[in-house]
Amino acid sequence: MNKKVLLPALLASLLIACSGTGDNTTGATAETADASVASAGASDKPVSGVKIGALGSGVDPATAGRTATMASLTDPNHILSDRAIYFDFDSYVIKADHVPMVEAHAAFLKANGQMRMLIQGNADERGSREYNLALGQKRAEAVKRALVLLGANDAQIESVSLGEEKPRCTEQTESCWSENRRSDMLYSGEY
Repeated sequence: MNKKVLLPALLASLLIACSGTGDNTTGATAETADASVASAGASDKPVSGVKIGALGSGVDPATAGRTATMASLTDPNHILSDRAIYFDFDSYVIKADHVPMVEAHAAFLKANGQMRMLIQGNADERGSREYNLALGQKRAEAVKRALVLLGANDAQIESVSLGEEKPRCTEQTESCWSENRRSDMLYSGEY
């Protein structure tokens, strides 16, 4: 089977498998993935309105990840310099607009077997400390599962939860809380 067809199909399956409802103390439920994913017959089929494998620049994320150098990880013009995956409130579903970044990082890890990654799952301050630690772990694990499904070696990736302990923003506003609902990907030497 063609890799351009297989990878989006696997990621679409992951998005569906990771969907579900949360049991947040505020009563909100988790976002569910769109179960009506189009047939995986082509790599440009939309998932939740965003095309898999499509970058605004027209660059294939898998190719960008395989051909990347270590300098690409810090080059602000390269997709690999993006390391944060943001989530909706009370959700650990990877949004479709983050799929190209996940694909590129998976390809980079696959091409660089000596590299290791730490994924830190984070939550905003709403909810109990225990709930936020669990949600942060689910977010980190969702990213790890996606990377592994896309070809990265499971042994290369560790996932941990920081819960609400490492906020990027400390204001009590929705825009600030949205910055704290994330998973950060760190490579060897950065943690």
